[in-house]
Parts: sequence; C-alpha cells; structure tokens
Amino acid sequence: MPKAVKLADIGQRLGVSTVTVSKALSGQKGVSNEMRMKIKQLADEMGYVKTEGTDKSKERKSYTFGIVVAERYLGENNSFYWRLYQELSQCAMRKNCFTILEVVNYEDEHAQKIPKMVLEHKIEAMVIMGTFITEYAKFLRHNISIPHVLLDTLANEEEYDTVVSNNMMGAYQVTNYLFEMGHKKIGFVGTRLATSSIDDRYFGYLKSAMEHGMDVQPEWLIEDRDRDTGQSDYNVHYQIPKQNMPTAFFCNNDVAANVMIRKLDEQGYSVPEDVSIAGFDNYIDDPFPKIGITTYAINTGEMAKRSVHILLHKLEDPNYGTGVYMIDGKFIERKSTRRIGPPIPCI
Repeated sequence: MPKAVKLADIGQRLGVSTVTVSKALSGQKGVSNEMRMKIKQLADEMGYVKTEGTDKSKERKSYTFGIVVAERYLGENNSFYWRLYQELSQCAMRKNCFTILEVVNYEDEHAQKIPKMVLEHKIEAMVIMGTFITEYAKFLRHNISIPHVLLDTLANEEEYDTVVSNNMMGAYQVTNYLFEMGHKKIGFVGTRLATSSIDDRYFGYLKSAMEHGMDVQPEWLIEDRDRDTGQSDYNVHYQIPKQNMPTAFFCNNDVAANVMIRKLDEQGYSVPEDVSIAGFDNYIDDPFPKIGITTYAINTGEMAKRSVHILLHKLEDPNYGTGVYMIDGKFIERKSTRRIGPPIPCI
C-alpha cells in the first residue's frame, strides 16, 4: 500500500512551510496566487488526499514566524539578541508555531533587499528585531505585506505595533540611584542616534541629570560604537576623559559597562573604589566579568510573549493593532557601584 502524501511532503518539495501548503489547499489568505497554483498542481501530481472526518474545532492553527535582525547585533559571540530570539522561539513553540531567523548584513541593508524568507513565502508573519539603518527600516515597514511587529526598536515617522522595554524610565531609575549614592558628576556611555534604545536611555539619563541640577559636560558623553555601522572599536571608542573625570558612568548596556571597567583599569582607576559603573539589559557576553554590574534587567521573556501574542491576533484579524507596548524591567544592585556621600537632592 503506497504511503499517504502529507502536507509536509509537498512543502518540502517546494521549499515552503506546512502552514503555507495548508492555506493554499484550503483557500485561505496569505498565499500568492502563483504559489497557490504550484502547490495545488504538485498536490495533484503526488496524489495528495485530504483526510476527512477531522474535528476542526479541536485543531490548533500553526504558523511560521520569521525574525529578521541586523548582522552587527550578533557577531561571533552570543549577544542580547540571541537571547531574545531564543525567547521568541520558545514562546512560539508553546503556541504550536515555529520560527526562522534571517540575519541581514550591512550590504543588503544598503541595497534594500527583501528578506529571502518573505520572497520564498516561508513565513506567515514577521518580527523586525532591533534597529536597522533608517532607510532600510522604512523600506521593510512599507514593503512587507504580511503581519509584522517591531521588537526593541521604534518607528520614527508612523505608528506601528511595537514591543519595547521601558528604556527611558529604566535609565532614569538607574541614574537616580547614582545620585542617591552621592555622585554629583555622572557620565553617559553610548553613541547617540545609533539606535532608538540608546537614545531613550540617554533621555532618561538627561531627565535625571536636569532634575538634580547637574550640567552634563561634553567630555562625559562617551561613544561606544560607530553611528552608521554599529560596529565598536576598542581603540577608537570608549575614550576616558583626560580631565574633569566623573565619579560614575551610566552605560547604555552591560557590554559597554564591562568594556568601561577594563578601560578604566588600564588607566589606573579601580571600580567601584574610584569610579562607579552602572549598565542596562542584565546581559554581558563575557563569561568571566571582573565584577558584578549594577543594572536594569530587561524582561525579555515578557517582550517575546507579547510579540507572539500580537502576531497571532494580527493573523486572525488584519485590523488588530496595539501601537507601542512598553514593558517594565527591574533594577538590580551589584558591586560595580558604591556610595561616596549623602544623597544628591532634586532641585
């Protein structure tokens, strides 16, 4: 007796997902006419027979989600975005869905290329994770017809369904803590205008600085990456002030905080005895950090859960939308900071 042809067999031959095959054969939306015809023709050729008697009320719909991210956020080592992708994948699997990760290099960003998984109809919805160069980010948002959500990035000119951590208020809380520990001169580490996340954390830092009457000096603002490419050069960036040294730095992420600790050590400063360091994310890529970093932990699990929730609802209802959804994190105090005096009051 010949083996029954399954949807997965058809999908494998055409390089598309089982969900796409199912939609094409059942007349659902989300599949191009050209692909629908190919699937139906191949199904007939292979002798596919639809199984009868299935209780559709008990079936769980399954989708394939694409996650697209810029190459510079992954690199050779694990990164914050690897962790976020893993959270997305696990959340999707709990909903009987699957994920595909596509990494976009800098050249493809400039060439404004549509992700292959979209062109090849391998996904039903997409997560745009992290910041891309402005022109490519706009290109994606305006040229992707399938449901999508922005994760850990913001659209400047329009309102899109977006999931982000509460970057500004998290940075505000961390900087307030440094003033509470008696610091009067607090620097900021992060390249402004490089990503929306860095900008929001910088605004939180500025809000706290203004409320405490601190005039931010230019030499206290330290870049951690190239604004255009996002690449970081240890010898070019993280330039420590040669005079008027702050007693504390708020770094836009824990990786930058860890680099600052090494830089300060090279120049004869001790953390936290001479300079306090605070970060953001609750993530570093160094398995052997010199000291535990005071930080603001992003709730990546909730961000992933919310993103999957939005995509599932958008797939069921094209008119569904949430706008910007901000998720709070949690402040964590560790040994990279210390008290140097009485709290600095607000003005």
